[in-house]
Amino acid sequence: MDRNGNTYTFLYASVMVVAVAAILSAAAFNLKPYQKRNEEIEKMQNILASVGVETTPANAADIYKEKIVSTYVIDNSGNKKDGDAFNIDLKVEHAKAANEQSLPIFEAKVDGSTKYIIPLRGTGLWGPIWGYISVDSDKNTVYGAVFAHKGETPGLGAEIATGKFQAPFAGKKLFDSSSKLVSIIVAKSGEQAPAEHKVDGISGGTITSKALEKMLLDDLTNYEAFLSKK
Repeated sequence: MDRNGNTYTFLYASVMVVAVAAILSAAAFNLKPYQKRNEEIEKMQNILASVGVETTPANAADIYKEKIVSTYVIDNSGNKKDGDAFNIDLKVEHAKAANEQSLPIFEAKVDGSTKYIIPLRGTGLWGPIWGYISVDSDKNTVYGAVFAHKGETPGLGAEIATGKFQAPFAGKKLFDSSSKLVSIIVAKSGEQAPAEHKVDGISGGTITSKALEKMLLDDLTNYEAFLSKK
């Protein structure tokens, strides 16, 4: 075969494409268990971060076993149902009717007190946002919160993932004095709201701030029956 001809070039390129594709497929298949484990470790770290427990990838699994004393699934009436809380995909659940959703609960023991951790998922300006919010044993007072995002604008909406934005959530109330679920208002500049329900939004990141506020209200509404049971 003429190595300078088009046929040789085409066959050579075809063989190389197939070979490279096979190598990449094999690598992806072999690395998948490690990728899944890394995702699980990151999830454990985020759950623990919502109750102020700092971890590293090396110790997260051990600390998770120590601090998370119970996990279970409930429906939107607050009743327990079958399911694996850790592996529930909120994106899948949100596509279901409210009364068909499986809602994960993580119970942590921190300084001898029970904290309830609720996962969250919503849509920001450029893509999904998510996080975890923890409440004290009264199921009303926020103990901590952690948020993350896929593609919010650096320096603006992406600030939801910073400690500076997350810290003020601690101590806020989910219910008002009449036991109505208010959730947390992520206020834009000049917006008035009761201090016990208000945190400052991100300057220049109003759309992401309000998307996070909506995420909190939407998801916490699903948990309202559970949170109302003292």
